[in-house]
Amino acid sequence: MGSQEHWNLENGESKDVMRKEHLISRTAQTVSSSLLRKKSDPMLVSKVRFRWLRQFLTNLQEVILGTKLWVLFPAIPLAIIADCYNFGRPWIFALSLLGLAPLAERVSFLTEQAAYYTGPTVGGLLNATCGNATELIIAIFALYQGKIHVVKYSLLGSILSNLLLVLGTSLFCGGLVNLKKEQRFDRKHADVNSLLLLLGLVCLLLPLMFRRAAEPGTFTAGAILQLSRASSILMLVGYFAYLFFQLKTHRQLFESQEEDEGGDEETAVIGFWSALIWLVCMTILIALLSEYVVGTIEAASDSWGISVSFISIILLPIVGNAAEHAGSIIFAFKNKLDISLGVALGSAAQISMFVVPLCVIVAWIMGVHMDLDFNLLETGGLAFAIILTAFTLQVLSSILLCSTDIFSINHQDILHLNAEYKRSGTHAKLEKFRQTRLVTSCHLDMIFVF
Repeated sequence: MGSQEHWNLENGESKDVMRKEHLISRTAQTVSSSLLRKKSDPMLVSKVRFRWLRQFLTNLQEVILGTKLWVLFPAIPLAIIADCYNFGRPWIFALSLLGLAPLAERVSFLTEQAAYYTGPTVGGLLNATCGNATELIIAIFALYQGKIHVVKYSLLGSILSNLLLVLGTSLFCGGLVNLKKEQRFDRKHADVNSLLLLLGLVCLLLPLMFRRAAEPGTFTAGAILQLSRASSILMLVGYFAYLFFQLKTHRQLFESQEEDEGGDEETAVIGFWSALIWLVCMTILIALLSEYVVGTIEAASDSWGISVSFISIILLPIVGNAAEHAGSIIFAFKNKLDISLGVALGSAAQISMFVVPLCVIVAWIMGVHMDLDFNLLETGGLAFAIILTAFTLQVLSSILLCSTDIFSINHQDILHLNAEYKRSGTHAKLEKFRQTRLVTSCHLDMIFVF
């Protein structure tokens, strides 16, 4: 432990700075990804004689070997070698897709490390910006190559996978494992993310309705493009207003989850400049592998007999955020629904309100005509998923509360409450008795039934 503290002092950091945990804004995504990390032993490199070599080996140990997905890192050089020696393009696509999984988790880790030194606001912005860096980089390369359909399908698949696959699996598995336990989640966070998703859905519906409502012969693609760009600007303004709400004005509402779910104290394990340099390196590798993925997706589709839309909607989102999704499900097993909902809803809202409009603006700068018209089937499926999720969360909070309270009261308590109600005869006395026995309104409904 002394060698670790000595290493921190060598990087110009004191123990007080290293323990500024109250200044860190950790999102549910970073908390979820932390489940796939493993602690490193600093004593392994403490006996290295040269200081610069010791620091490099320490950083290498934390960044490369500090994740349970380190076994996938060899896929990165293999993908580069396969491209240099002109191996089969489906192999390049598969290796690149596997290499993106640990890189996405390491970007989350490095942004969290940098947030220890930048304060809550800048740290929160870093986490919000880099939370879906893989999807954004893949989308930018697809736009550069003019593959707008790949951009739309991959972003749509990211939203659907978070809402249907990740959230659905988390609720289902968490409910089975914690069948007789009380499950709670913060309605404020869920409502904010649900409203963001609904706002993004409205902006996606506008170009579609405009195209459907236009008279035959008067339809112009330029009008839809201008409407999409204006909607994208409004979506970005709304998203940054949400960030200001989350990180500045109502920060205490979003910090309650961290305080309640926080376990052991965590400190930074690498210095700020080391985290920044490694973050740049990881981003370059993600950009390289994203270029391979976008360039070989058609070859993989032809070789495997799978459509490009299926690969873009299903494979790219699942593999790109495998660590984050797995962490969400594991937290649901541990009966921590707040973090699971934060991962699924937060990531979906970020893609809908930030990544999608940003891609439209970036395409505008590149001279590529990308709009927000995702066609009727895709937009309809997204609308059903968002509405179903919002409705489920509204009903789920009442169901979880009532079901757990019903399981916690026995038959004798119900008979006692029924006799008390008949004896008192007044609603005021019953309410007072309800508060003293900590019985909810669900219990009173059961009394009326009996």
